[in-house]
Amino acid sequence: MRFASYNIQYGIGLDGKFDPERIAASLEGADIIALQEVTRGFHRNGHVDLVARFEALFPGHFAAFHAPCDIDIGSSIEDGRAVNRRFQFGNMILSRWPILSTRLISLPRTRTISPMNLQRGATEALIATPGGPLRVYSVHLDHVLPAERIAQIRFLKERMLGYPLEGGSISGAADFGLAEPPHPEDFVVMGDFNMEPETPEYCAMVGSRDVYYGRSLRLENPVDALAHLGRLTPESYSWVHPDNPQKRMHLDYGFISAGLVPRLTDAWTDYDAKGSDHLPIGFELD
Repeated sequence: MRFASYNIQYGIGLDGKFDPERIAASLEGADIIALQEVTRGFHRNGHVDLVARFEALFPGHFAAFHAPCDIDIGSSIEDGRAVNRRFQFGNMILSRWPILSTRLISLPRTRTISPMNLQRGATEALIATPGGPLRVYSVHLDHVLPAERIAQIRFLKERMLGYPLEGGSISGAADFGLAEPPHPEDFVVMGDFNMEPETPEYCAMVGSRDVYYGRSLRLENPVDALAHLGRLTPESYSWVHPDNPQKRMHLDYGFISAGLVPRLTDAWTDYDAKGSDHLPIGFELD
């Protein structure tokens, strides 16, 4: 199974061009895709409904989208009818296999005066993969404050690790005449974490290093696919500053639960992609 994650910057590349088709081409061949900065009603890309656009660009994939940030941009009564105009900013998952359930996980945040601070979240999708049910998360963390990212990571890890006990979007489904969704332990979490390797936030996610043993595999800590395969180096990056191409940071990750590590066969960053200020990252499980 081929996984990919891409912060698409509402469809606008480093060259300033809005080109969702270019983004889709970079993701060709991926079975499960996590997208961040997917928008509806945003003036910077002509108010395009990017959820609908990517559903059309991937007709063989099922889709789930949740917008933790959803605000009014000029709703009004026109000719006696309510016209709803909203700006939505969120995370999307596309899957070659059916999505059994989905939900939005809103992440903790604090109010700012400046700079702008969006409500952040994770889109969760329970997917019926050929290898069995698998939870997948598309995540976008705070871009300003490390302490806020740490709080968001801790909250997200509680939800991911507690899923077998808490359940997902529904439990006791028989009361509605529905089949009970499975509650798998294994998960994949991908997205823009706005953190660099070995920062306090990164260590909050994957655990700290021991001087002798390095970073041990533990059920409580997701595993960075790129780092586990030795492909995360000081030269790695997944974001390029729009005004200064020499300023680069590694901000995007694909993490897997410890139980999936034996199935990890490959991981990469697509340095040739031009569709966003971020780069697609991905990995493969057998």
